[in-house]
Amino acid sequence: MKLLHTSLAALALAGFAGAALAQDPTEIRIQWYSDGIEGEVMQDLLDRFEEENPDIDVVLDNVAYQVIQEQLPIQLASGRGPDIARVTNLKEQAQHWLDLRPYLSDEQVAYWEENFGNRFDWMREDGSDAIPGFLTQLTMVGGFANATLFEQAGVEMPGDGATWDEWVEAAAQVMESQGTAAAFAIDRSGHRISGPNASFGANYIAEDGSPAPIDDGTMEFVTKLVNWTNEGLQLPDVWVSAAGTTYRSGADDFINAQIPLLYSGSWQVANLSTTIGDAFDWVAIGSPCGPAGCSGLAGGAALVAIEYTEHPEEVARVMDWLASEKIVREFSERTLFLPAHAGIVEEGGLEFQSDDPNVPPALDRFVQASGETLPLADQLPAWRWANAYYGALVTRISQAMAGEITLDQARELMDQDIADVVANANQ
Repeated sequence: MKLLHTSLAALALAGFAGAALAQDPTEIRIQWYSDGIEGEVMQDLLDRFEEENPDIDVVLDNVAYQVIQEQLPIQLASGRGPDIARVTNLKEQAQHWLDLRPYLSDEQVAYWEENFGNRFDWMREDGSDAIPGFLTQLTMVGGFANATLFEQAGVEMPGDGATWDEWVEAAAQVMESQGTAAAFAIDRSGHRISGPNASFGANYIAEDGSPAPIDDGTMEFVTKLVNWTNEGLQLPDVWVSAAGTTYRSGADDFINAQIPLLYSGSWQVANLSTTIGDAFDWVAIGSPCGPAGCSGLAGGAALVAIEYTEHPEEVARVMDWLASEKIVREFSERTLFLPAHAGIVEEGGLEFQSDDPNVPPALDRFVQASGETLPLADQLPAWRWANAYYGALVTRISQAMAGEITLDQARELMDQDIADVVANANQ
């Protein structure tokens, strides 16, 4: 009898344990990178989500952008990865994104299509009607100038419509007067220089949608960039200190007043405001001009669901909550990001949370810059081979800057690099 009681007690305990396990929340992992304060904001939002949805535990894994660019693709290629990720390489990896459509109600689908649908093609395979995710922000490539350094040097900042040569010349005068490390820096990124390439008449896309050969327009700006670096006008460390397609921003050098001019993008506004404080005044300048125009490049980081998740229903709940108008509005206002939500953009009235007087005019200038992009720049976010082009550009330009290859060799190798990517993808 004692043995029977012991056995029954053990079974009861096992039942209680099973019930407890059944009630354990489902864990959803988000792989996230930050340019500024957005990771802190996202964590706060997710804490609130968990309060409202106690059956889901969301873990925000903050990683370096390099992990997103270099390690995540390897995981995805092997059928692994987080449940959700914040990424910028949207089109090329589209086969790895989960289609949320089957896990959303008709009303939810209508909301997603109305407010995010104009940019779904940036992140899904050609011909697909998938709902893979949404842009956490719309970005615009453009420049920043240290207004205080220009003023101290007695150099007038060029105005709207000024050329790349005029801006570099003015920044060089500031460099000479104030003893900065260099005149300017452009982020080490093929994406970042593609707007300027377009401004010099570049075309990346052949009539059939395949990559066109590197053309004279591309080489005109590339040649200038290499020469400026060799002359010490562009900060060499930004491009030459890294290899392959590794990303490096010049933002820290700008923040530390080592360069009076930075060419980066709108995502830096919150970072500059937070880290610079009142150390100096800075302004957004849009994109300097070339013979064909004054183009930056629109883009964005997106939060996407991963095809290989074991919990698609829960992932869809997290994504739909984060994509709600209330949460997107709050995220945008706190991070100082330009929203990619059609309803919010149309309604306007965002109350960006910043006491920094540099912020409102900077955001306004990026909004203005979004209307100055050239046709090539507008096509690139949804073009399948964009990242193949970007990777070839940054790898070979850096080698030319380092003196490892000539510009003519760089041109040949860029064409070969792009062709290799296309060939491997078509195998």
